Amino acid sequence: MAGNTFGEIFRLTTFGESHGSAMGGVVDGMPAGIWVDTARVQEALDRRKPGQGALTTARKESDTVEFLSGFHPQADAQGRRQTLGTPIGFVIRNTDAHSKDYDALANTYRPSHADYTYEAKYGLRDHRGGGRSSARETVCRVVGGALAQALLPADLHIHAFVQRMAGVGIPEAAQFDVAKAFLHPTGCPHPETAEKMEAALLALKDAGDTAGGVIRCHVAGVPAGWGEPVFDKLHARLGYALLGINAAKGVEFGSGFAGSDSTGSQQNDAFTGVGQTATNHSGGIQGGISNGMPLEFSVAFKPIASIRQAQQTVTREGDSTTLEITGRHDPAVLPRALPIVEAMTALVLADFYLAQRHQLNA
Repeated sequence: MAGNTFGEIFRLTTFGESHGSAMGGVVDGMPAGIWVDTARVQEALDRRKPGQGALTTARKESDTVEFLSGFHPQADAQGRRQTLGTPIGFVIRNTDAHSKDYDALANTYRPSHADYTYEAKYGLRDHRGGGRSSARETVCRVVGGALAQALLPADLHIHAFVQRMAGVGIPEAAQFDVAKAFLHPTGCPHPETAEKMEAALLALKDAGDTAGGVIRCHVAGVPAGWGEPVFDKLHARLGYALLGINAAKGVEFGSGFAGSDSTGSQQNDAFTGVGQTATNHSGGIQGGISNGMPLEFSVAFKPIASIRQAQQTVTREGDSTTLEITGRHDPAVLPRALPIVEAMTALVLADFYLAQRHQLNA
């Protein structure tokens, strides 16, 4: 049951395999006495879970989290429980794994998957669903992120939404509410664009193909002063976390790469008050430290590599072969990745929140 740890102060360790009996993890660094609504944790998992419609994999998992430690046994009238300050252990059991779907892949490298690289690193691999490289691992991150959000200030809100998918994007001048991404199965909060995205994605799915796209994230309520000026810049730590998500290929903050074609007079965010600027081309971060404006960043995701089309590849012995992948796969990662982006953002912000609280109280 291999594991990896993320975070320095607020730490999440995950373990398990996608086609094993369970996924699980441990959250350490949560202070004692924090009231946690565990139902909210489950709500976040429900947004990520598979089998929710035509735009997701047919795999059916309840993704029910079981907490094993770290909470006082008595809940309050709202069903909340207090943290004890000890590590919070949890498990999510796998109930619908079809390991036999992957038998034909035991000796074959799937194009653009981690099959070959894992074998190059470890000398062997679990071919069932990709093992630790499977997106199933992110279920643990969603739990950790939901716990982190319980620690963060109540007026800090993280909202991710699908900005672009399957070649369809929200128009630049469009008006929409970032908090309403959950209202459409695409995760796009702009109704007209969402319908076009869905049609384009379903067409690709019918053709046995997949799509990539861009998730935009808006974080309101981050005070000025979070982040470090050199190696632990706020955007550097966020970039590290977000690029650790399966299929993530790029991250940009504020105006991002588009700003490189601009000028200083166009890009500079003029101050209109303390912690307030007329524009937010910086994405809420300057010098690696939050400036009081909303954090704004985008994450680009590649198309899912499992496609239902014939592909050229090789076996472990190097023999050329043709591969046709079957089984249950998403046509795009983006709709189910929204709570994952929010979770990784919350984990980073929890670290900086605790670090800043320690600095102010020192």
